[in-house]
Amino acid sequence: MDFGTGDRIAVVHQRGSTDRPGLFWLGGFKSSMDGTKATALASWAGQHKLACTRFDYSGHGVSGGSFEEGTVTGWLKEAVGVFREVSSGPQVVIGSSMGGWLALLLCRALTRAHEADRIHALVLIAPAVDMTEELMWKRFPDEVREELDTAGVYQRPSRYGDGDYAISRKLIEDGREHLLLAELLSIHCPVRILHGEADPDVPWEHGLRLYRHLDGPDISFTLIKDGDHRLSSPQEIGRLLATVSALLPG
Repeated sequence: MDFGTGDRIAVVHQRGSTDRPGLFWLGGFKSSMDGTKATALASWAGQHKLACTRFDYSGHGVSGGSFEEGTVTGWLKEAVGVFREVSSGPQVVIGSSMGGWLALLLCRALTRAHEADRIHALVLIAPAVDMTEELMWKRFPDEVREELDTAGVYQRPSRYGDGDYAISRKLIEDGREHLLLAELLSIHCPVRILHGEADPDVPWEHGLRLYRHLDGPDISFTLIKDGDHRLSSPQEIGRLLATVSALLPG
């Protein structure tokens, strides 16, 4: 399926009860919908007869497109397209890492389109909000910035053994069109932020900064002792599922 970026986007949608909110998964940078957390949520949703929607951004997983050519604008367009065309009714949107940023951008886009009632709640796992600026550009040494300016791309080593991450100048520049932390964010729905204290990629202080920038009636921040960035151990998956379950009616 093509959701406006010209690339074939792989989507998995599980049908579920129409009288309860569904689950909508937004994965992280260079991750796929077949990751531990996403598949655990899908399995749990099936057991509880809940709809669940997962997809791979362009350049990710089994979707088409080039990862190096990806931008926040394109990935957000895909997220909005899949949300509107595949899911239906209210959704608990669960965003991991970059997916946490996209979840907030999705919420803002729907609110501006008078579709705020489609977001039942947000669950943000180590949310990498404004990551291209705050966690990349501002932390890059001068030689990396120079490489981005001259070559247009920097091959960033990964600590997870899945190859280097191609960070493009295009991604950095495009990300500046979607920054959220410059002002207070008004959120109408419940928000749950889960963050590992030992996260080496998105420091927990970044998650707490986001928490302090959110203004809404029901927002909480949970710091998980010794938790890493992925938060995918059995105990951490159990916490995620319990968090989602507590947000569902009945």
